[in-house]
Parts: sequence; structure tokens; C-alpha cells
Amino acid sequence: MMITHHCFWLLLWVGQPHQSFSSPLSKRTRGFPEKEKVLELSGTNRKEFTRSKRSWMWNQFFLLEEYTGSDYQYVGKLHSDQDRGDGSLKYILSGDGAGDLFIINENTGDIQATKRLDREEKPVYILRAQAINRRTGRPVEPESEFIIKIHDINDNEPMFTKDVYNASVPEMSDVGTFVVQVTATDADDPTYGNSAKVVYSILQGQPYFSVESESGIIKTALLNMDRENREQYQVVIQAKDMGGQMGGLSGTTTVNITLTDVNDNPPRFPQSTYQFKTPESAPPESPIGRIKANDADVGENAEIEYSITEGDASDMFGVITDKDTQEGIITVKKALDFEKKKLYTLKVEATNTHVDPRFLYLGPFKDSTTVRILVEDVDEPPVFSRPAYILEVKEDVPTNSIIGTVTAQDPDVAKYPVKYSVDRHTDMDRVFNINSGNGSIFTSKPLDRETSLWHNITVIAAEINNPKQSSRVPVFIKVLDVNDNAPEFAIFYETFVCENAKAEQLIQTLSAVDKDDSFSGHQFSFSLAPEATSGSNFTIQDNRDNTAGIFTRKNRYNRHEMSTYLLPVVISDSDYPIQSSTETVTIRVCACDHRGKMQSCNAEALIHPTGLSTGALIAILLCIIILLVTVMLFAALKRQRKKEPLIISKEDIRDNIVSYNDEGGGEEDTQAFDIGTLRNPEAIEDNKLRRDIVPEALFMPRRTPGVQDNTDVRDFINQRLKENDTDPTTPPYDSLATYAYEGNGSVAESLSSLESVTTDGDQDYDYLSDWGPRFKKLADMYGSVDSDKDS
Repeated sequence: MMITHHCFWLLLWVGQPHQSFSSPLSKRTRGFPEKEKVLELSGTNRKEFTRSKRSWMWNQFFLLEEYTGSDYQYVGKLHSDQDRGDGSLKYILSGDGAGDLFIINENTGDIQATKRLDREEKPVYILRAQAINRRTGRPVEPESEFIIKIHDINDNEPMFTKDVYNASVPEMSDVGTFVVQVTATDADDPTYGNSAKVVYSILQGQPYFSVESESGIIKTALLNMDRENREQYQVVIQAKDMGGQMGGLSGTTTVNITLTDVNDNPPRFPQSTYQFKTPESAPPESPIGRIKANDADVGENAEIEYSITEGDASDMFGVITDKDTQEGIITVKKALDFEKKKLYTLKVEATNTHVDPRFLYLGPFKDSTTVRILVEDVDEPPVFSRPAYILEVKEDVPTNSIIGTVTAQDPDVAKYPVKYSVDRHTDMDRVFNINSGNGSIFTSKPLDRETSLWHNITVIAAEINNPKQSSRVPVFIKVLDVNDNAPEFAIFYETFVCENAKAEQLIQTLSAVDKDDSFSGHQFSFSLAPEATSGSNFTIQDNRDNTAGIFTRKNRYNRHEMSTYLLPVVISDSDYPIQSSTETVTIRVCACDHRGKMQSCNAEALIHPTGLSTGALIAILLCIIILLVTVMLFAALKRQRKKEPLIISKEDIRDNIVSYNDEGGGEEDTQAFDIGTLRNPEAIEDNKLRRDIVPEALFMPRRTPGVQDNTDVRDFINQRLKENDTDPTTPPYDSLATYAYEGNGSVAESLSSLESVTTDGDQDYDYLSDWGPRFKKLADMYGSVDSDKDS
């Protein structure tokens, strides 16, 4: 171990502080510094300074890191000129690591390192030294700072920034193509020797890749590396310090390199011929089969587009590309027919959609194959000769007349017979029918063009051997017109003629309509009916334009002699066969002013100047009769109700319930019976009478003594019952009174005063005769009972 000694002087200024200029000294001096005059120039003034000689010095060293000795590592020695070796001075060390990493002998000033030092942790330590007097504790030298530097040794191997690198490079790349750069660092001192000088080399991955020794850049080293042959490569790179010399430390890293795909492989069909089968009933756009060309590339470089380039029926089939599987799907474009063609041959081509021009020299990036399609026969429904039928028939055709024929046949080779029928959902009235064997359509009911011009029916044709195989065809039947309707008035004509009308005066213009259809237009003729030709007061003039006019034949008409004329008019058409009808025109004779404006049109108007019609008068009369009958019925019912006896027979003894047609208010009804009033009869007003039927002659009610508040309701009721039984002013019928009390039973049993007839007690009902005619029936009834008892 080599130790280099350096001498440093510590300057100590004595007395007052002075500005100093220091320079390195070439020799070592002992003892106190001698005073020395130093001149310092500052502007124009000049001052004298006294410089003191440094009074103590020590040695400074560089230490090597990672000391492996068993003893403490010696650092250096501090010594003061004032140290006479008598132990009066004490050396003190402070600063980085003082007392821990670095210790000092306080007597001799020797400094030692107690632990192994690592430059990578701390390269420089700054410490401060001082000498003090043991007795006084005062410093004999001012504190001074010094530095301990740690020299580096090669104790760190290079470290890569990543444990594993991942990189990629396109396949088929040229030699020297950049792949990735790796970097390693060395923690040793790069300024001291070659400990931190790193050199790269490849340990694994040759001959495919290489690495630059100084930069760590990895490049391709082999031409035309093919991803389809090998995709993954693992390269091991070593970084070694000491410039790669023997004895240097090294580190390694792994680089995983992937070859990315380029389009360097064309698609190839594994088969030269494909064969598929499809039924002839396959609908358009239905798939038949799949073909696939293999492409060793991946991603968009393996995308393929399929097309039909040749074939005897390229318009019958199509091909689409499945983007997920890169398969070509053969589809049907038009309906197939086994009976017409059973075999189709197509040529399908597969082409890459993304072609790399750099690899066109490898050949065309497409391939073709032959596809044979066999059409299979299926049991098909019958086929009509037309997609729709239009038939015409005259409306006067007799029933069961054939109006047309539909034809359908089995397209299969077997040619099974066909059965025809009419879809009754389209002919609910069953106007038409069809021969199931030959498809002849005939009428089953009379036709009327004016009712229905068109009939739209559906005919069904089904195989006899397999009725499920059926087809439908629409049949449109137009009903042709024949002249079977006579013309008639367009509207109902009711006109008038003035009494003061003159002869040959036009009073009405007539027009007619015909339900029949006329291609050349209708031609109507108008005339009077033969029975009205002679003696008619009016004439008909045909205008030859499908209109006619009614004219007067005489002067003046009298509505009192004839108020209404019914004029029969014959209307005829010009078609074959000629159709005619007789229509009636109503002509009323009316009174008119001098301008011919109608005022009144019947004789009754003179009798009823108010202008009311006969119908209005009849309605008023009916209302009056109904009102009179209602009043009479109401009076009769009321009279019958008054004559009804109160009690029909002597044996019919019952309570009479008086209905007031109202409902009580329950406990809140204070208008019924107030228990307080019953307890205190004095509170009843003298002129307050009962609310039920009151006799014409009344006795004054008797005053009854009041009942104490603590009297039981049962005793109260018994007392009132006794009073009413003996009170001659009590009516001979019950009043329903609710006392809000329910007991186990009444000692007096029924409270009805009517039951007093059956008791043994004597009752005097002679006072009923004094009550007037209303109570005569009761007086007779009860009086007769008393006489019967006496007898």
C-alpha cells in the first residue's frame, strides 16, 4: 500500500486581524512565526501589515477504498509547533465521520480509519482539527479544515439499465439493420484508471446479430431472415470494464428479438379443385360452401380477397370474404333449377389486398382454384304458367259458366298431377269456383258490375301426392257491363206551379242517371207516360242533351180544385237492349206574387193563417192529450189512497209505522227524542204539538211531574207507559221512539197501546168520537169491541 504524504501549513494570525495574501510555501518552518512587514497597495494609501508564520502543520493522505487489513487504516498525523511532548496539548478532530469512521490520538495527533471505506458511497470527507491546552481548555492553534480523498479500485461490475430487453425488426431486413441499443453503467470512478471503461460483446445470438463494442447497438448480421422459418431470437450481450482486458468485471443482459411480418408470401390454395352440392331450392344469398387459401403471413399481410374470374354461370353465384377467418364463401345469386342445369364450374381467385412492392420479385401474390357446384333435385311446388291472371266476364253470364282457366304443373322430373282450389279467404261469398282437375274457373252466383266491378281471388295449386307442396297465384276478374239498369231521376223532383201561371211556362228541368257503363256516353229520352198523354195539364219537352223540361199546358191553376199533380215521366236509354223506367214528378199548386215567388202551397193555409202545418198541429194535440191523461191518473191514485181504511178488519191489529221519508242523524240527531226533555216535561212548550198526524180536536196535555236525574231509564219508561195508557189525549197508534236503551226484557212486555184491547183492563174509547170525522172509523171499531165484550 502506497501512502503519499503532503505538507500543509495552517496560518495563525496573532493580535489584531489583518488582511492576508497567502501563497504556497516551499519549505517547512518550526517555532512561532516571525513578524514580517508586508506592504499592500490600496488606492493611493499604503498600509503596513505584519504577517505571522504558521505555527503548526500536519500531513494529508489519499486512502484506498475497501481496506481489508485487520488493523485500523492509518490516515495521517497532526502536529503543532507548540507541542513539546509533555502532554499539555490535546488534539481534537471534528467533521465528516469524526469519532466514528475517523479517530484521533489526542496525545500524538495520529488519525486512523476504523471501517472499510467505499468511494461509491462517499468519495471525499471534510474534517476539522484543533489543538487545545489541557489545563486551560483554550485552543493554542486556530481550527483548520483538511480533506481526505478516497482512491477508487475496480470493485463494481457493469450493470445494464434493463435485465431483459425486448426488440423487433422486420423479417427479410438487410445486414446491419438497427435492432436496439443496450446500455451498461459502472459505478467505479471513470477518471481513475479503466475501472469504469465498458466494452460490449455478444455471447449468444450469432451469426444472426452483432453488437458494437463501444455503443452497445445491436444490428442484424444475416441476410433474409425469414419469420416463417423462425420468429423469436434470444441474444445475450456482455458488458466488461477495464476496457475488456483480462481481470475486468462483467455483467450480462438478455435481448429478446422478434421478427415482424412483411408480405413476402403469396396465398396458396391447398386444393386445385373444390366440389359442393346445393339444393335447387336454395334461396338467393344463401351460402353453399367455403374455400380458403393459405398465407404464411399474419395480420393485414395475410388478408385475402376472393373473386370469380371464370365460369359458365358466374352470374348465378358469388363469393364473399369472411374477414375473421379469411375464407371465401360461395353464395347463390339467382334461383337454381335442377331441371335446367345440374352442374356449374367456376374459377375462383384469391389475391392479397396489401402487396409489398419490395417482394414482387418473389412472384404474383395470388392463386386460383376450380369450384364445381352440383345442383340437387328437390320436390318443388307446382309452377303456374303466369305470375298473375286477368279474366273478364260479362255481368249477365249464366251461373256455372266458365270464365277462364289457370294452368300449373309440377316442375320436378316426376311430374306429379296437380289439384286446384280457390282460397276462400279471398272469396268469402263463394262467387267463383274452380275445377280441381283442369283449373277452369266458373261462376257459382250471379254477377253485378254495379255492385262489384273487380273480384280478386287466389287460386291454390297443390301436388296430389304431396299436398304440402303448393303454390298460389292471384286471379283478377273484371266484370263487364251490360245494359241491365234503366235510367232514373238523379234526384227526387217535387216542384210547384203558380196559380197565375201562363201556358207554355217552364216550371222544372229534369235530368237522369244510369248505373250502367256506356263507352260512347249515355243518351236518354224523356216523354209522358201513355196514360197521362191525353188530358194532362203539363207537357214534357226533351232537350236532347239528357235533360227535359216540364211546361204548363193551360193558363191559371186553382189549388182549391187540385192542389197536387202527379206527372208520370218515361225515361229510356239508347243501349241494347233498351231499358226504360217511369218516374213521377210531384207538382204542387201554390199561391205566388206577381213576380212568381211562392207564398203558400195548400188550401189549409187559408184556414190557419198562423202558417202551422198539419203535422205540427197534430203534435201539439197529442201533447195536450198526454198531459190530461197524466193529470187524471195522478188524481185517481191520490183519491184511491185517501179511501184506503186504516185497519181492514177487526182481527187485523198491527202497529202502524209512520214514515217521514227521512233518516235520523244517529246520536247527533237532537230533533228526535231528547232524553233530557223526557226527564223534564216542564221544558216542553205549551203550544208545541206532536209532529205526527194530529187530531182535529185535542185535549190539553197533562202536566207530569219531572223525574229526578238519578232515576233509572227503565223506571222512567214504565212511568211514561203508565201515563200514556191512562192519558185520554194519547193517540190510538204507536210512535216509534228510541230511548237508546236495550235491556234483558220489559216487564210490561209490548209497549203498544193497541194491545190494551186484549187486556182485562177497562178502556174507554168514547173520546174518539169527539175527535172528528178522521177518527170515526176508530171510534166505531173500538166502540163495537166494547159492546161485544159487554154482550
